Amino acid sequence: MSKKTNPFFFIGILTITSSLLLSLAATQLKSYQDYNVDVDKKKNVLKCIGVDVSVLSSETIINEYNTRISEIITDKDGNSIETVRFSDLILKENKMTGESIFTYEGKNYLPIFSSSVPEATIIPISGKGLWSTLFGYFALESDFNTVKGITFYQHRETPGLGGEVDKFWFQNNFVGKKIKDDDGNLVSIQVVKGKSGDNIHGVDGISGATITSRGVSDFLLRDLKRYTAFFNKQIDRINK
Repeated sequence: MSKKTNPFFFIGILTITSSLLLSLAATQLKSYQDYNVDVDKKKNVLKCIGVDVSVLSSETIINEYNTRISEIITDKDGNSIETVRFSDLILKENKMTGESIFTYEGKNYLPIFSSSVPEATIIPISGKGLWSTLFGYFALESDFNTVKGITFYQHRETPGLGGEVDKFWFQNNFVGKKIKDDDGNLVSIQVVKGKSGDNIHGVDGISGATITSRGVSDFLLRDLKRYTAFFNKQIDRINK
């Protein structure tokens, strides 16, 4: 007479086996996920300085990034910090404002990407739109006044409305604009309602996306202020 398999024993074996397989898969996939996140970051930094990343493979993107980009970490006073690496920084989002805070061992730091070809300085930007926090990068030319480019790579704004922030037509509006007035004061870039015309500090707004447009204007000014000390130190160094 054959013995019947205990159903609880079978379920237990199945559960343990499934858990082990899922754990193994997650461990194996994490390296690929981390790699893809790293490639996406590098891709958007390059895109911000005008590189056509759409035709580049992941390997080429990494090579281009390593050739063109230097990573710098500073404190709030614009002083370079040599004892902290980029990989040490932990990104924390301010849930109220969407501001990105980069920390290490309880201290806040400011990450910067310096491009050699073309010459440009890129900073991370983020803030609240209508439905979500928008994350992107903003690049300035070597005069620390002229906009080289802007890119948004993560958000949950409405497609066709606020979601237009990640489209070429919107981002291209920023290129060549100025963040300072004639007296050298920071005024940033305003996303205006309708057409900006010959406003050197304004770009065309997104129809039907007033709150998203206002959010971009507000957090771009806020983030540029955070990096002003670093910008001024670089300008002083150039003028010496």
